[in-house]
Amino acid sequence: MREVDLAVVGAGPAGMAAAAEAAQAGLRVALLDAQPWPGGQVYRDIYRAGQEQEADLGAAPLEGGRLIAGLDRPGISLIGGAEVSAIEPGIAPGYRLSYRQDEAAETLQARRVLLATGGLERPMPVPGRTLPGVLTVGAGQILLRQAGLLPRRGVLLGTGPLLYLFAVQMMHAGVTPTALIETQTRGDLARAMCHLGGIFGGWSYMSEGWRMLRLLHRAGVPRITGAHEIVIEGEQRAEAVRFLRRGAQHRLPCDAVLLHHGVVPNPHPARALGLAHRWMPRQHCFTPVCDDWGEAAATEGGVEGIFVAGDGAGIVGPRAAELQGRISALRVAEILGRIDLGTRDALAAPLRRQLRRELAVRPFLDAAYPPFAEVDGLDRDETGPGSPLPAFGTALPGGVPGILAETGESGGETVADAAGWLPVGGADDAPPDAPEAEKTATGSACHAGEA
Repeated sequence: MREVDLAVVGAGPAGMAAAAEAAQAGLRVALLDAQPWPGGQVYRDIYRAGQEQEADLGAAPLEGGRLIAGLDRPGISLIGGAEVSAIEPGIAPGYRLSYRQDEAAETLQARRVLLATGGLERPMPVPGRTLPGVLTVGAGQILLRQAGLLPRRGVLLGTGPLLYLFAVQMMHAGVTPTALIETQTRGDLARAMCHLGGIFGGWSYMSEGWRMLRLLHRAGVPRITGAHEIVIEGEQRAEAVRFLRRGAQHRLPCDAVLLHHGVVPNPHPARALGLAHRWMPRQHCFTPVCDDWGEAAATEGGVEGIFVAGDGAGIVGPRAAELQGRISALRVAEILGRIDLGTRDALAAPLRRQLRRELAVRPFLDAAYPPFAEVDGLDRDETGPGSPLPAFGTALPGGVPGILAETGESGGETVADAAGWLPVGGADDAPPDAPEAEKTATGSACHAGEA
């Protein structure tokens, strides 16, 4: 059985940074991920991104490439394509990890474990979500990066900055989104103003957001905010989105709907270990109870020596996740005697200052883009969990598996023709102009421009 000092589960920003920092301190590290290559969802397939894709991915190639390059050092064993099935107490002090790789069952002994399993897109169970042609924005990004597919007439529906990012990525790839239908309201923005001071700390995030909004505005992409009573219509597949706005009902025809309603921590690994969790009213989700080094609180069953970093400990974004991973690795190195207390604190101090700056903008973003009360059963002013969210597995749009299966079996062009998906760079016909929303009741017309 392989033995290491630290096992890191998840090769996203937090996991890669933690592995590099721990190896720098002299620890033997195993970095496991279900994907064959490191990067996580944020930097998925960055290593394969060519120059033509760099505009689509923004600064991601530089940031992701730097983190991936940091893994090329002695002491780090990268175990790709590894599905971790169990983390159990092993030879004391430590844990035994069971995983499957290349159809073979493997085990690993680690003195400490760091969970860096990231987040999951929050379910948005609107009526019609199970129709083929409905998927999450994250799934849309995977199809763009790995299969080069985009919807001919795609509506982006939900809330949060990821909608803007994917819309810009679509435009760079040559396909203009039909529209963005957003659920946040003017009241949400007004409530976020009490956190306005955080904008200055997170200026890089805000400037990037404004840049994306300017690009969408110049391209004439409609942004419709304050939508509610949303229904995805269709018989055999998604055909239109119907919604209310300012007392009027509207209908927007489309070929595909991409849902995004924010991100929540991936709960499965921490829950399976029995780690204590607490409700975070600002982000409307449960997070593991950890100290400021990312070490999870010991449980009644004696589970200790588990660390959680990145979005799995609370949604923080890729840059903050990287810093959290490094900070946790320093604590592990100190516990295992590779660095002393003074060195740990001296190395962690500048990381903590950067982390405070990165996190400063989060309260503003969380308030400006809250979960949609109609679908998550939450009162936005509640301080408790309220009604539980549907299980993630049952809320995933049913169209996703079918589309992915067709991609693997019949190729991009067939899928594009049959399901309204356009192979990026593989067709001469330009995407159709975005149609305006069709009014089905009296009232003001839908229009763009409200943030």
